[in-house]
Amino acid sequence: MEFRPCIDIHNGKVKQIVGGTLKDEGNEARENFISEQDAAFYARLYQKDGLKGGHVILLNKEGTEYYEKSKRQALLALSAWPMGLQVGGGIREDNAEDFLRAGAEKVIVTSYVFREGNIEWERLEALTRRVGKEHLVLDVSCRKRDDAYYIVTDRWQRFTDVKVKEQTLLELSSYCSEFLVHAVDVEGKRQGIERPLVELLGNFEEIPVTYAGGVGSFEDLKNLKKWGKNRLHVTIGSALDLFGGEMNYREVVKFIAE
Repeated sequence: MEFRPCIDIHNGKVKQIVGGTLKDEGNEARENFISEQDAAFYARLYQKDGLKGGHVILLNKEGTEYYEKSKRQALLALSAWPMGLQVGGGIREDNAEDFLRAGAEKVIVTSYVFREGNIEWERLEALTRRVGKEHLVLDVSCRKRDDAYYIVTDRWQRFTDVKVKEQTLLELSSYCSEFLVHAVDVEGKRQGIERPLVELLGNFEEIPVTYAGGVGSFEDLKNLKKWGKNRLHVTIGSALDLFGGEMNYREVVKFIAE
């Protein structure tokens, strides 16, 4: 298990929000934390601690009022630690290389590939050719419906018809080097992890998988290690004292490294 830190940017600020509450209309979200520090501050902190592979996520949709401010913060983070961070949020075939040139190690893609309820295989193939499998992370964040997990897009508001299961992950792994999976129903709530999803992901061995959602204690981290067979990497946001939570950042780094 590795710790993959995060820098979530909304309305030009580093924030932590409650998953599933983000809306393009009015640029609204239910907020857990708003930082007084810029994105570069966190990038330098993660660089100092050698926590490569963290996620810089733009939470504003391109074309909305605050997108450019959020993008500037993302570029600050990438320039503070070139080739140390991944970036996601509105990534497409025509802009992915811009973020890689700006210093991203990898780009994270969701809605561009999972569209109108399905996997857009032609888009995925073209994107992989454009940036290379080694530079692509697929965000297969999901919500539970009818006892199965389905990939969700468009600020986690829209269900696709794509189930998160071993066969789906196996097919998609041919096009990317990692998966990022937010358990959206518990994201930002600090009330425990989604055991069925963790166990499902823990059985997948083809490429690295980072789990996010619900971690609120060291007991959750112990369970994640156990249920995920110590194969899953983890992102922690709102629960960290860096973002107003109760879990000490230094202790988390130490615990996961053990």
